[in-house]
Amino acid sequence: MLEASGLCKSFGGKPALDHFSFSVRRGEIYGLLGHNGAGKSTTLGIILGMVMPDGGDVTIGGVSVRAERSKALRKVGAIFETPAFYEYLSGWENLRILMSYSGGFDPAAARAAVERVGLANRIHSKVRTFSHGMRQRLALAQALLPEPEVMLLDEPTDGLDPEGIKWFREFILALRDERGTTVLFNSHLLAEVELMCDRVAILRDGRRVYEGAVGGLHDDAPLFDVDLEPWDAALGPLHAGGGEVVVPGRIRLPHGADPAELVAALVRAGIRVRAFAPVRRSLEDLYMEIHNGASPAAKALG
Repeated sequence: MLEASGLCKSFGGKPALDHFSFSVRRGEIYGLLGHNGAGKSTTLGIILGMVMPDGGDVTIGGVSVRAERSKALRKVGAIFETPAFYEYLSGWENLRILMSYSGGFDPAAARAAVERVGLANRIHSKVRTFSHGMRQRLALAQALLPEPEVMLLDEPTDGLDPEGIKWFREFILALRDERGTTVLFNSHLLAEVELMCDRVAILRDGRRVYEGAVGGLHDDAPLFDVDLEPWDAALGPLHAGGGEVVVPGRIRLPHGADPAELVAALVRAGIRVRAFAPVRRSLEDLYMEIHNGASPAAKALG
């Protein structure tokens, strides 16, 4: 449904994207992760035709954004960067004006979108009286008005309280489940990405260093948090038993390895084993491993 091929972009001679490619299947929620300046917002800007790439292209439903921008974006809704509204106008007037810029205002569709995002009681209030969460809901209503097949979300939960984040997550999941909407989701909140996304790509300095299924995180080699003393002396038995140190205090064992045998070998070597506990690997663990250079996936892709 959405495919980026070999995207390159530099600003002031500094690369922001370096041959970045990915594809999102119809009805999939796909997450973009990376530190500030990694290239996430630049990618969304190129998809929306707001940033011209130095190389590469994006297709939406098989239509090139560079060659036929209007046609490619016809079924795309987006929350990009900080949504801007006319503060002195009501939410309803903002929707009417903003939608008229891109092909006409449908009052019935607008009312349905407003109801769907839970703003019906305040839509005729001036936007300057809106909380941050209400502004995000208004932006979401605007993004829904083209009846999009693809949604592009750039840090949509930034600044929301926990209740607002939970509401937004459930809304997007329902949108995918009920309408089959394809979603590209860019966020710093790793826990939210893990709860929402089917697959993720991790960017570092404009390059893709990892791509994979979120559900597959737990299929990797098992991790253990350990407390061993003395640590330096424990490294020999750890390595002999097939263990790999991810960071001090956390090790990875190969599939099929028996942790009890490794614990016994450590004890025989005179190592005090205070803790040896399995870890449920999270997206945050993977992200930190990649950025610390400890992930096999990062080494293979980087």
